[in-house]
Amino acid sequence: MSMARLWRFQGKAQQARELLAPIYGWFTEGFDTLDLKEAKALLDELVS
Repeated sequence: MSMARLWRFQGKAQQARELLAPIYGWFTEGFDTLDLKEAKALLDELVS
């Protein structure tokens, strides 16, 4: 999350998404936890 946020701040949204999306995809449960909610929000932000 920290690296993805840094890259987003630096204007490297594509690299941030490429880093975070596969890791988020590993999860099959726990989507109501704060960490995964924040990861999903960041991914959604990186798409737009």
